[in-house]
Order: sequence, then C-alpha cells, then structure tokens
Amino acid sequence: MKFSIKNLQNYAIGLYMLSIIIFIVVPLPSWLLDVGVAFNIALAMIILFNALFSTEVLNMSSFPTILLFTTIFRISLNVSSTRLILMNGNPGEVIKQFGAFVGGNNIIVGAIIFIVIILVQFIVINKGSERVSEVTARFTLDAMPGKQMAIDADLNTGAITDKEAKERREKIQEESTFFGSMDGATKYVKGDAVLGLIITLINFVGGLVMGITSGGLDASQALETYGILTIGDGLVSSMPSLMISLATGVLVTKVSKEADTGNLLVSQLFSIPRVLYIVGAAMVLFGLFTPLPLFVFVPFGVLFLLTGRNIDKRIKKSEVTAEVSEEETQASEIRRPENVVNLLQVDQIEFEFGYGIIPLADTNQGGDLLDRVVLIRRQIALELGCVVPTIRLRDNIQLSPNQYVIKIKGVPVSEGEILFDHYMAMNPGYVEEEITGIPTFEPSFHLPALWITESQRERAESYGYTVVDPPSIIATHLTEVIRRHLAELLSRQDVQNLINNIQEQNQTLVSELVPKLLGVGEIQKVLQNLLREGISIRDLVTIFETLADYAPTTHDTDILTEYVRQALKRAISNKYFPGHEKNSVVTLDPEVEQEIMASVKTTEQGSYISYDPDKASRLMDSLKVEIEKLENMGRNAIVVTSPIVRMYFKKLTMDYFPDLIVISYNEIDSGVELQSVGMVTVK
Repeated sequence: MKFSIKNLQNYAIGLYMLSIIIFIVVPLPSWLLDVGVAFNIALAMIILFNALFSTEVLNMSSFPTILLFTTIFRISLNVSSTRLILMNGNPGEVIKQFGAFVGGNNIIVGAIIFIVIILVQFIVINKGSERVSEVTARFTLDAMPGKQMAIDADLNTGAITDKEAKERREKIQEESTFFGSMDGATKYVKGDAVLGLIITLINFVGGLVMGITSGGLDASQALETYGILTIGDGLVSSMPSLMISLATGVLVTKVSKEADTGNLLVSQLFSIPRVLYIVGAAMVLFGLFTPLPLFVFVPFGVLFLLTGRNIDKRIKKSEVTAEVSEEETQASEIRRPENVVNLLQVDQIEFEFGYGIIPLADTNQGGDLLDRVVLIRRQIALELGCVVPTIRLRDNIQLSPNQYVIKIKGVPVSEGEILFDHYMAMNPGYVEEEITGIPTFEPSFHLPALWITESQRERAESYGYTVVDPPSIIATHLTEVIRRHLAELLSRQDVQNLINNIQEQNQTLVSELVPKLLGVGEIQKVLQNLLREGISIRDLVTIFETLADYAPTTHDTDILTEYVRQALKRAISNKYFPGHEKNSVVTLDPEVEQEIMASVKTTEQGSYISYDPDKASRLMDSLKVEIEKLENMGRNAIVVTSPIVRMYFKKLTMDYFPDLIVISYNEIDSGVELQSVGMVTVK
C-alpha cells in the first residue's frame, strides 16, 4: 500500500479519535496518562496561537470540529485520571506536580485557584463567546442577501470577473456556515466547563471515601492526599479548556481581515503619541506624589513617554517621506508621456443614463435595475445559449436627466427617454375607450404609447392597455438591443469557452472537430450566422455533430450554417410554429428562386448574389405587400423557400426587412401544418 503525507495525516486523526475510546474504556498506566495530558496542553496552545495570529476567521474554518474533538479528548483524559485517582491514588507526575506547584502544596490555595479559573472560563469567556457567536451568526445570515446583491452589482458593472464573483459567493457561504457552526460549538465549551467542575467534585468525594475505606488513611491524610490530586487533575483539565475557550473568543471577535490580531492590537493601542504622553505623565505623577511604589510607576511612565516620542518621530518622518514621494510621483507623471493603454479598452455593452435615472439603479433607493440586468443575462443565456458580456452601467451628466443610451463596443446604437414616476401605456389594438397622457414611442419596437401617472394606471389596465413601469421599459429595450447585436458580440474567446464547456462530456466530438476540421474562427462564423437570425446555439452538441459531418466536404461557413439549421429543424419549428393549428406563411415564386440561383457568383472568398437592381426593387415591393397581409392577420412575417435559395434570399432582403423570418422547407418539422396565403414574385 502506498503511503503519503495525506494518508499519514488521516491515520493520525483516526488514531486520535480511537485514543478517546481507549482512554475511556481501558485503564491506563500513569506514564501514558502523563503523555496524554502533556499532548493535550500542547495542542491547546497550538489552537490558541493559531486563532490569535490567523489573518481571518476562515483560516480556521474547521475550528468547530477541532473544538468537538479536543473537548471529547479532554473528557476521556478526565475519565482515565479519575480511574487512577480512585484506584491507587497515582494519576501520574504531571497531575501531582500541578496540584503541588500551582497550589503551593496547599489544598486551600489550590482549590481557590481552581475555582477562580473555572469561574473566569465559565462566566466571562464562555458566556461572552456564546453571546458573540449567536449574534454574529444571526447578523451574518441576515447580511447574506445584501452581500449577494453587492457581488452581482460589482459583476454587472465590470468591477469583478465571473471567477472573482464565484470566489466571493463561496466565501460568503463558508462564513455563514462557520458562524452558524460556531453558534452551536460554543455550547461544547460551556458544557465542558460544567463537566470539569462536576468531575472535580466527584474525584474529591470519591477520593476521600476510597482513601478512608480502602487506603487505610485517616480523614486528614485522605483530605490532604486526594485533595492535592483532585486539584491537580482539575487544573490540568481546566488549563487546556481555558486556552481553547480563549481561542473561541478570539475567533468570534476577530474583525480584521488584513492583519493578525497581535499586530492589529499593537498598532491600534500604540499609534497616537498624545495618548502615550498623557498616560506616561500620569504614571510618573502617581509614583512621585502618591504613596504608590515609586520604582514601579515611574519606570512605566518614562517608558510610555519615550515610546510616545519615538512614535511621534516615526509619524513625522513618514509624513515627510510620503510628501517627497508624492512630489516625485507628480514630477515623473509630468515628465513621462501619458499612459493611454487603459484608454484603449472598449466595453462590449454599456448602458449610460442621466442623473434622473440613478434611483432606478441605486439599490439603497429601492432600485432594481441591477437585478434586472442579471436576469437579462440569464434569460438570453437560456434562450439563445450565449453568455452575454458584462453590461457596464454608468451615469453620464452630459445626458438629459431622463435619457439613456445603449452602446455596443463604445458606439451608441440605441437610446430612449423615460419619465420617472410615470408608466407607459400601450394600445394592443383592441382598446375602445382611450385615456389621456403624454404621447411617446416605446423605445424597443417604436410603437405609439402614452405616459400616464400612477393614478391612471388601474383605469388604463381596465380599458385593456398594456401598462409597464420604467425599469421594465429599460430592461426590455436593453434585451432587444442585445439580441439584435449578439452575433457581433460573440468573440473567438467566447466560442472557445463554449467549446471548453462541453468538451468534458463530448471529448471525442470536440477532438475530431477542433482544430482538425474547423478552426475556432470558422465555428464562430457559423454560430454568428445562427444568432444573427435569432436561432439558439444552446444545443452545441447537435451543431458540432453536424459540422463534423459536413466540414470534410466544404469549409464555406454559409453552407455549413444551412446544414446546421436543417439539423435544428425541431427547435426552429417550435420557435416559429408553436401549437398544432395551421400556420400562415408566404412562399417564394419558383421562377424567382431560379433567377436568384442564376445570379449567384462563387469566388475563393465565398458566394455572393448579383441580382438585377430593378427586379430586386420590384421583388421587395411584392414582399412588402405579402408581409403586410400576414401582419394584418396577426401573424409573424415568415417566408418559406427551397433550401438552396434560403440564405441568398435572406441576404437579399436583409437591408430592407432585417426582422423578416426566412425558413427553408428542410427546416420545418414534419408535424407542422402550413398554409400559404401569398407568393412573393416579380411583377
């Protein structure tokens, strides 16, 4: 069997736990009990100083478990020492010497010291630690939602990366788990103190009875012998317990995450010279003009005065150094050319707004715009299978108060304006009774609408108006802009991340496709073609399977896109033809299809269409008529063509009707019923 450091550590912990059972059940020789007691004291000191010098509480996240283990181990030692005390009055040299040395070989002094230690541990440290743990756990759990929202806000504004956000969320979860566990773990310490006192009383009474009845000692001898042993046993047990109780208190009261407790306390207590001057002068005066001992108070006073003088000099020196350093930095900034590297970075998506919209983005004022941005990214990821880049939100005083601008790669692509404390009411087409309001246009689809007040909202909804609040207007507008530009936002790195995401479960497929058959750039173009027409790329496995099938015969990304679309016909049909009713569409004249294919030119860079401009104009006029016919029927504008013509017809209509849906017959599932209500032709 191969051993490693990790295996040895596991065996050591197992042996530690096994020893607890052995110490309770098996009578131990006194020398082995000495070893266990010494180890227990050393372990308690290790725990105490680790708690003192750890930079943050999560450095000892396993402390509740450690607390349980050490408490049970100490109790097992108590059981073994009690057995030896009662059986033969010889619990080992450590316990004997503790009783004799700490108590001055005097049972009364030893008993008083033991009681004082128990009271300090039980009333001061344990009670305080228990209360702090309880309050900290409650406040930590209550603060979790706010911390999560702050992380989401930082992520959306680009202040942190996805990895940093994940690490922060994990840390918050660990903190809540730790303090929740500590709230319960402090009960171990409290119970241990009570049990130590009870065991000591049992040892004392039991020792007297055993000494008188079985040991042949008179009452005074039994009291002296067993009293010292009992006090020694109690001190040996209470000292490690006191140190671990103190470690518990240090951990639950730790406030700094940047320095250990020792450095923090010293820096905070001895950082103001004026305080040390006052204390030093007071100590000197106490020593000189009161009956208090001169040789004690005056040296302390002089020490504080000298320390304050030394700190004062150090502060002045650091101020001069900082001033000189600042002047040198300013001079070097003037001398060297401006560093413009940071200015070259362009945010993928920016949302700038005037100061009137700030309350919608400020969580302290009840704004939920940041939460909506998170939902937008989640919604698009589920709908289109693409991760939206971080949306950076910033206010811009150059905009009018209620105006906002959406930028893609630093360039404004859309804008809008809202009225704060108003609602937008839109007529869906069947409203009979109208209401008064401020005329406007809905920014996403440029539909006519009205701004109405809060008091008009209920009446507008009863009339059949669609009423939305300003945050919903902004969120919808932002979502539509992102959908429209998602194809250009998909970078090669994004594609590589998508590949990595499915690689573990589809190792054979990915290794066959990338980079043997297609490069990341070619896959990017296919995915961009799909996103450009609103087709989800979430089913990457099907997309990659299709690319792997057809890439050996062609590297034309437009043709590969058509093959992928045909493989995704179930998803496409479900998107555009939901339900089981007949779906109204228009078709393309076969003669027009032949003319389009005849005008296709093929070059080394790919295929393009060279269609007669006059015919193209008449074709678009015919298409416009058919689109209006479908819209009047309340249907989506969908044109169905033959597979070989689809992509060229889409390119031909892109500039005239960018939102037109063009589908080939091979992209329609067999269960879909279609009804042609018109034909696009050249008149």
